[in-house]
Amino acid sequence: MTDKSLIQKDFYRASGSWLSTFQIWKACFSPNLHFVYLLRIAQKHPKHTILGKFWRLILRHYQIKYGIQIYPETEIGAGLYLGHWGTLVINPKAKIGKNCNIAQGVTIGQQNRGKKHGIPTIGNEVWIGPNAVVVGGITIGNDVLIAPNAYVNFDVPDHSVVIGNPANIIAKENATEGYINNKI
Repeated sequence: MTDKSLIQKDFYRASGSWLSTFQIWKACFSPNLHFVYLLRIAQKHPKHTILGKFWRLILRHYQIKYGIQIYPETEIGAGLYLGHWGTLVINPKAKIGKNCNIAQGVTIGQQNRGKKHGIPTIGNEVWIGPNAVVVGGITIGNDVLIAPNAYVNFDVPDHSVVIGNPANIIAKENATEGYINNKI
């Protein structure tokens, strides 16, 4: 899949329509879309090439400016939607599926000790609310809604809502219905 295809799919999630090249540039005035655009461009180029180093330097500048810490090494499926910008941290070894929404203040991180040490793997169509924390060598299933301020350090099955701190799982078909729009 080309970077342009990924960019189109990411921007479709935000706008609900396929954008021309001019419209993509216009949409880049939104900080979250601008960051996603730069992330996808940096992901296109191998790390050790001149263009790879250049785009990673540009991305680093905007990581600091917007407070979004997502690295090109992070595996993220098509249709990434960042609802708002600021204080977002995702471990570079995390794996995130397609059609995922990630809000501001979210941490997707590594747990360094215990039986759940490692980095999360997040399925498709997952909505992660503001200030949620997802840590450890855990798997988040498909169609999962993680409520704001939830602390998740355990596996979550498909079709679930996760609420609270400590978090509780509630089984619910179509858990993200109405939360994840413009699916690709």
